Amino acid sequence: MHRVGIYCILAEILSMRNTILTLAPVLLSASLSAQGVFSNKTQSILEKVIQDYPNHFYHIKGEMIAQARQTTEYRSTLQLPGSSSCIITLYRATRDEGYGWTCTVLEAGNFEQVKEKFREIYGQLTNSIVTTGGQKTFILSGQYEEPVQEKKRTQVVFSLLPGVGEMKKLKVELSLCQDGKGWKIVLSVNDQEVKGEAQNAITVN
Repeated sequence: MHRVGIYCILAEILSMRNTILTLAPVLLSASLSAQGVFSNKTQSILEKVIQDYPNHFYHIKGEMIAQARQTTEYRSTLQLPGSSSCIITLYRATRDEGYGWTCTVLEAGNFEQVKEKFREIYGQLTNSIVTTGGQKTFILSGQYEEPVQEKKRTQVVFSLLPGVGEMKKLKVELSLCQDGKGWKIVLSVNDQEVKGEAQNAITVN
């Protein structure tokens, strides 16, 4: 009778083990799928933005929402998941003009929450592969910098490698900065040289 009881217990253990082994791949697959949703969307949308950079973001430019002497802002038809605003800005410099795409990814009052999201987005973007027109392939590369609350602003600048042709001027920036009493994360794609000239002109005027 004692032996029969042991056999029953062993049978139950083996049954539970088989159930766990059967469910494990399903649970792992579901977990990886859930983790990849935001990452895939972020990389996919950013890739589309970069692909339209040579066209001055013409194919993703919506209606005009603001205009000033050196800048004109348009609504972006591409939005990152959960973002509060994504805009395209025309910068008018003294010698040239350029466009920039800027997206406010997150706004929150808790610095640690924003810091963690900043690290997460960096992890999704760094060393990711971007395919542009003509099936040219680039790697998005940038050096991580740990956000510090006292610093007020942290910025990571990504470049496309190899830096050739018109893509050499393109810069992808991920920044975390203080905004009033809260914090926000901004992701942008810019023609760095033209944007710098336009901002300097605005400052002087």
